[in-house]
Amino acid sequence: MKRLAVLTSGGDAPGMNACIRAVVRKGIYHGFDVFGVERGYEGVIDGLFRPMGLNSVAGIIQHGGTMLKTARSERFTTEEGFAAAIRQLRELAVDALIVIGGDGSMAGAARLAAAKVPTVVIPATIDNDMPGTEYTIGFDTALNTVLEAVNRIRDTAASHERVAVVEVMGRSAGHIALMAGLACGAEAILLPEHPADMDDICKGLKQSHQRGKLYSIVMVAEGAGKGFDVAAQIAERTGFKPHVTVLGYIQRGGSPSAFDNIMGSRMGALAVDTVIQGNVNRLIAYQQGQLVAVPYEQAFANKRGIDLALYELASILAI
Repeated sequence: MKRLAVLTSGGDAPGMNACIRAVVRKGIYHGFDVFGVERGYEGVIDGLFRPMGLNSVAGIIQHGGTMLKTARSERFTTEEGFAAAIRQLRELAVDALIVIGGDGSMAGAARLAAAKVPTVVIPATIDNDMPGTEYTIGFDTALNTVLEAVNRIRDTAASHERVAVVEVMGRSAGHIALMAGLACGAEAILLPEHPADMDDICKGLKQSHQRGKLYSIVMVAEGAGKGFDVAAQIAERTGFKPHVTVLGYIQRGGSPSAFDNIMGSRMGALAVDTVIQGNVNRLIAYQQGQLVAVPYEQAFANKRGIDLALYELASILAI
């Protein structure tokens, strides 16, 4: 193989730039021509390929987002758009496409693989909800962003003796809410995978107040309910006047943590090694403390859920 292409797809995640840098420089080190694709699968369809040299990835590792830009492509899901993407890759004589993104990006890569276009996927999403891997690039940075925000919110909540409701990302997966809630000592955590009993939550908040605790933190994954709706239910049941903060896109931005840049660099390098070894059509996965290349069908079969033991621990520590 002589020619690699790399793209970022779906939601951006801190650490993607470290991953791009690793793919480009490791690829060049091993004699590949490397091309970056702008705007994900949309860029493949439109032929937005650009040659990547050593200097093209200089000074990007400390930045969040993705220097190749990203997009969600509806056209790629159509027969016409998919055929155009394959045509563009073949015209450029791309030997393997390295895709950095979430589960939707992996589904697209698997579809290309079925059409005889070799692909490798590197997991990158702040939600940490991809099948086949215990970690995705961007999760650690997002957690630390949430923790820093909650620590600031806590100061105001304590000053005003209030309940602070913090809504974080996670439409179908509550990994951010669970781990951030455990890290910050939240009194209650609402997850889409574990429906909450608002009566029990409000009872706990009132008991905490009666013990002399002057503030409480309620962490809400967006898929478990809107922060303002949760606050309204708490106010109705307790008489408290909760303050709501919706963190939104702040969780995706900012400089990557050391861990995310290290994981991005390692995963990017392993993706190139996987191509060199001919082990294409695989997910670069983090499993039991090791990086491994897992076939797509095996990865898709290994769904990830919430660790209920950690949820129980967070509940116990919040009493």
